[in-house]
Amino acid sequence: MLGEGAVVIAHANAKPIIVGEKRPTAAPQVTFTDRMEIELGGTVVELIHVGRNHSNNSIVMRFPKERLLFAVDFIPVKSVAFRDFPDAYLDDWIDSLKRVEAMDFDVLVPGHGPLGGKADVTAYRSYKETLRDEVLKLAREGKSLEEVKVAVKLPQYAGLAGYEQMFALNVEGMYRMVQANRRGN
Repeated sequence: MLGEGAVVIAHANAKPIIVGEKRPTAAPQVTFTDRMEIELGGTVVELIHVGRNHSNNSIVMRFPKERLLFAVDFIPVKSVAFRDFPDAYLDDWIDSLKRVEAMDFDVLVPGHGPLGGKADVTAYRSYKETLRDEVLKLAREGKSLEEVKVAVKLPQYAGLAGYEQMFALNVEGMYRMVQANRRGN
């Protein structure tokens, strides 16, 4: 429940989805496209759209003085991705991670899991790129989804949270995305 006088701010792409799908959340009264700066009780917060990733309306909130960055759902810390990327923009996601890596912050606060830092953004980008490259290579060889799920292991990431539970789903989602977006030979 939002407090009296609260103003809901979101990326411009979020409002039509919230309103159109009649989602059970407050529709934003204020929207922005690239970035917006607000001050809350003397604390400056930068709202920044870093591009499409998990969705087309994800933003990060950067607290410059505190050297803190808050990012929900598209940068897990010391974890593989959740599920099979059902609503993702693959190449844009990698680009948005690079934009976050270029930002000035020390502490990463994800929407779920432990706190992290810039190195965790780099590690997650590396995981996504490695997974994409392995799956794409096998897809180009004409391998089926089932063959790819058996062939791709990435043991260097086996210590990440969720590897046992989510890795096969990550492979499946990546296969779907590379097949949908790759050019024919």
